[in-house]
Amino acid sequence: MRNVVPESYIRVECAKMRDFVSQAGSAAGLPEEKAQLLAEILTENDLKGNFSHGTRAIGRYCRSMMAGQINNNPQVRTVGETDFSLLVDGDGGLGYFPCYEGTLALIEKLRKVPMGVVVTRNHGHIGAAGTYAAMTLEHDLLCFVTSGVQLRLSPGLPVYRAAGGSPIAFSAPAGEEPDFLLDFGTMHDLYERDPHRDEIARLAPGIVFRHIGLGAVCQMWGGLLAGLPVDQTRAERKFDGATQGALILAFKISLFMPPDEFKARMDEYVRAVRELEPVDGFSKSSLPGGQEAEYMEEFTREGIPVGPEHQAALECLAEELGLKVPWST
Repeated sequence: MRNVVPESYIRVECAKMRDFVSQAGSAAGLPEEKAQLLAEILTENDLKGNFSHGTRAIGRYCRSMMAGQINNNPQVRTVGETDFSLLVDGDGGLGYFPCYEGTLALIEKLRKVPMGVVVTRNHGHIGAAGTYAAMTLEHDLLCFVTSGVQLRLSPGLPVYRAAGGSPIAFSAPAGEEPDFLLDFGTMHDLYERDPHRDEIARLAPGIVFRHIGLGAVCQMWGGLLAGLPVDQTRAERKFDGATQGALILAFKISLFMPPDEFKARMDEYVRAVRELEPVDGFSKSSLPGGQEAEYMEEFTREGIPVGPEHQAALECLAEELGLKVPWST
């Protein structure tokens, strides 16, 4: 069934939410341009219904910067480059900035070459991997994004720990229908805090092992390749919170067929899936990206729904920084 916003949620204009997040970032020491970019990305995640990676995250970002765990004025640099690749250093800041700049640089490279890849290193949280996969959609590219984190492994810990945080995103453009955007964490139902993890493992061990395997890919491609050591005692970093790396891979649809033909086939696929019997408990079927497009339209028009926990988190941050919450202005 389609999610219905509870009555306990308030609606906040996206422009007001964006301004609040930008002000909070600036109060934590981010330069204005970076504060505005962060606010744009987090607000857009809210608009897509991706609240876990939306504006409610600004509090922990601000606190990590004010505590000196993350660099609040990072100088993002390209430290390695070929015709097909980029290695981007995040200078200990949030991962949004090297990933965003790296994706833009990759898109520019793909004007001349058929495929390319970016690896980013030395930074904190990248947010939703789908943020960067979505950036390639209007350029007739197919894209894959992942990220790895500094592991803290020791004998006797559960094997689930091998998978880290495990974000993955894939994107593919459609024509008239919503673009395909798959964005998920492979281990998000298998963390230790999940009360159903052991039950899931007993009922469907194959699913668990596949998710651990996908998480291992995230760690190898987005972590080890970005210079994160398996042994945390060998990690050398100036900022303690700069524990992540990322990988962004994209290639041209035109390598294999005209982009317009591919997008027409995507439209046909989206429409065919819409006619299929939905999963039990849901009222309709859609490919990833379809529900997000509906949320984007509704929340832009009616305001971002903000639940009690979300409200409390932003109120607490506003009080700390001497700001007004966006629903009071």
